[in-house]
Amino acid sequence: MQDKHLYEYAVIRVVPRVEREEFLNVGVIVFCKRQKFVKALYTINEPKILLFSPETDIDQIKQNLESFEKIARGAKEGGPIAQMEAPERFRWLTAVRSSVIQTSRPHPGFCGDMEKLTQRLFEDLVL
Repeated sequence: MQDKHLYEYAVIRVVPRVEREEFLNVGVIVFCKRQKFVKALYTINEPKILLFSPETDIDQIKQNLESFEKIARGAKEGGPIAQMEAPERFRWLTAVRSSVIQTSRPHPGFCGDMEKLTQRLFEDLVL
């Protein structure tokens, strides 16, 4: 297990009508403290989201998910939160919130290749 590292992941969800608590998985966030790795992948299935709620503001969802991705990778244009250390960014991204963009509780595991893991989780849980 020397070549494997503890990681955490959370599923990114769109909740078009928070009061109904219905959601659609749109992405994943993967974090590994030892590798200083935080990555978010997402996709937006507009027709499916609009089935939940036709008045959903898709452009706002896109902007919010772009912000998640910028914060995850620590981009300057991601603002002050994106400049935090990797664990702080992941905790901020996965904090409980009652908004249109939410995340699942973080789940742990062990893995050696975080990039491959992120892609596999994205394919299994979102696509």
